[in-house]
Amino acid sequence: MKSVISVDLPQHAYEIAIAADSLDDLGVWISRLNLGKKVLVVSNPAIFRRYGERAIKALKLAGYEVFSCTLPAGERYKTPKSIQKIYDIALQNRLERSSTMVALGGGVIGDMTGFAAATWLRGINFVQVPTSLLAMVDASVGGKTGVNHPQGKNLIGAFHQPRFVLIDPSVLKTLPPREFRAGMAEVIKYGIIWDTELFTKLEESRRLDQRRYLDEELLSTILSCSCQAKADVVSKDEKEAGLRAILNYGHTIGHAVESLTGYKLVNHGEAVAIGMVAAGKIAVELQIWQETQAQRQDALIEKTRLPTQLPTGLEIEAIIDTLQTDKKVQDGKVRFVLPTEIGKVTVTDQVPADVIRQVLQGMLVS
Repeated sequence: MKSVISVDLPQHAYEIAIAADSLDDLGVWISRLNLGKKVLVVSNPAIFRRYGERAIKALKLAGYEVFSCTLPAGERYKTPKSIQKIYDIALQNRLERSSTMVALGGGVIGDMTGFAAATWLRGINFVQVPTSLLAMVDASVGGKTGVNHPQGKNLIGAFHQPRFVLIDPSVLKTLPPREFRAGMAEVIKYGIIWDTELFTKLEESRRLDQRRYLDEELLSTILSCSCQAKADVVSKDEKEAGLRAILNYGHTIGHAVESLTGYKLVNHGEAVAIGMVAAGKIAVELQIWQETQAQRQDALIEKTRLPTQLPTGLEIEAIIDTLQTDKKVQDGKVRFVLPTEIGKVTVTDQVPADVIRQVLQGMLVS
C-alpha cells in the first residue's frame, strides 16, 4: 500500500504519503524538505511507548537532533496548559525558526502540536505522523490547529499547514476498536459530502466496526479517498471562506454533545456520528433530502456500531444554547451543513429552532 496525495495550496503546498511500515523511514521522508536539524516529537504516553523509539531512531539516523514531549491523552487535556508544556521544552532545547515539531499521535496531539508550532517564534515547521484512523483521514490534513476553551471546542486556534503528512497504516493494528470506529465516522462523512463511490464501497462491506474485518484493498481505499476528498476541499478553500465549511458535516451538534459531556462520555467520532444522524433528520424535515437516503446513512453508521441517539441525561435546551457558542455561528445564526443527496451537501443558517428541538427530541433514548 503506497500512494502520495498533493494538497495544492498556493503558499503552503505539501504531500500526504500513505505507505505501510513507513514510520521507520520518517527521517528519510522529511529530509527531502530541507528543514533545520532540531526536531521536537510530541506524543502521548501510550503512543510514545509504542512508537516513540522508532520515530526518534528514524529521525536520528537521518541526522536530526531529537527532543520529545509527552502530553496526557484525551480531549479534556487539549488546553492552553498543555501547550505551555510544549513551549517550555521548545525553549529549553532552543528550538529555532528552522526547527520542526512532529505530531506523533491522534487528532488531539496533532491539533496541539500544530497550534504550538503555529505560535512558537510566530510559526515553525510542523509534520503530522497520525496514529489513529480519525487523525489519518481527517485531523492531520488541512492545517486546522487549536485547543479547547471550557465553553466550547477549538475556540482557540490557528490555521497552520503541515509541511508533510506521513500515514503508516500498519500502526492501525494496535488501535483499539472504539478508536477505529471513531475514525470511521469521518470516513462516512466524506461519503456523504463528497464521494458517492466511497459511500457505496462502505455499504458493500460486511463489517466496518473493527480494523480486522477490513481487507487491505478496502483500507487503502478508505485512506486514499478520504485524504483525497479533504485535500480537494482544502485546496479550493484553505481558511474556510466558503466550501471548506462542508467538512463540518455532523460537527455542529456533535461538538455540542462533546462539550456538554465534558469530553469524557463520547469521543469525537461518536459525537460526529450523532451529529450526522441529527443533520440528516433535519434535512428530511426541511424536505431537502429523501428519507430513504437518510436511512442509508443511518444504516451505515449503525453497521460501524457508532451511536445514533443522544447520550442519556443530555438536555435539549442545553444543546440549543451550546450551539450558539459554535465557531460556525454567523450574525447570531447557527450554520448547518445538510445533505441534499449522497455525495452532496449545502450550508444554511435557515434552520428553525423548533425543527432542531423536534429532531433532538426524537433522538433521546427512550
